[in-house]
Amino acid sequence: MKAYVFPGQGAQFPGMGKDLYESSDIAKALFQQANDILGFNIQQIMFEGTEEELKQTKVTQPAIFLHSTILAACLGESFQPDMVAGHSLGEISALVANKTLSFEDGLRLVSKRALAMQEACEREPSTMAAILGLEDSLVEEICASINGVVVPANYNCPGQLVISGSVAAVEEACAKLTEAGAKRALILPVGGAFHSPLMEPAREELAAAIKTTTFHTPICPVYQNVTANGVTDPVAIQENLVAQLTAPVRWTQTMNQMIADGCTEVIEVGPGKVLQGLFKKVDRAFPTSSAEL
Repeated sequence: MKAYVFPGQGAQFPGMGKDLYESSDIAKALFQQANDILGFNIQQIMFEGTEEELKQTKVTQPAIFLHSTILAACLGESFQPDMVAGHSLGEISALVANKTLSFEDGLRLVSKRALAMQEACEREPSTMAAILGLEDSLVEEICASINGVVVPANYNCPGQLVISGSVAAVEEACAKLTEAGAKRALILPVGGAFHSPLMEPAREELAAAIKTTTFHTPICPVYQNVTANGVTDPVAIQENLVAQLTAPVRWTQTMNQMIADGCTEVIEVGPGKVLQGLFKKVDRAFPTSSAEL
């Protein structure tokens, strides 16, 4: 069974998507549509912009979404997923790929999500940190012992968990986790505390946008970050997508569940190879590849 997986924020790079545009009329049309929906020329920033320009929140999330969904569209009839999943932002790309959302609605939700998350980040100094080399249960226990907002945010693979919260609480957690034997406790260069309670204002904004968006029955299950299970019910998909902003990304659990449910091959659709690397941490011999035209 083939699983197609879609990357999240951090996979962007200058020049992304340009090869698609130059080789496909479908890509040209979708990039033009994206410029019209967003109200600025994102295509130009993706193709010619600097790393700094691509790091703008209003650009980063739509850019990764566009690279992934346009590539999936260009694959045509060869794109036959048995299951899909996306890491954080990538979940919306996955929902377009499995026909739950239209391309236009998916892009509007990504744009709304990016701006709402940026606003939430600006309300309070907050951050994230990568914790390497500890059991998940110990990281959870130490986060729970700290007086302040700090929670597990991304269960990326065995031995790699990202925590998220207020700056002071994350720094205190890093010190305690280092004492407890973490190989590394590294503060990340991010705008704020994604997938934590501090994203509540963004969750409310996204919930309002999702209420007015049509969700269709998908062509295959989407393994959602909040539950790590395959979902096909449009109402449940909406609820999980809203909850994702303040809940952890259970990617380790998602990978294990997809494999348990019969996944025999993983194809990453979009920029980078991060998700392939995470699958290799679960099983070094697991077949992974990048989608190519």
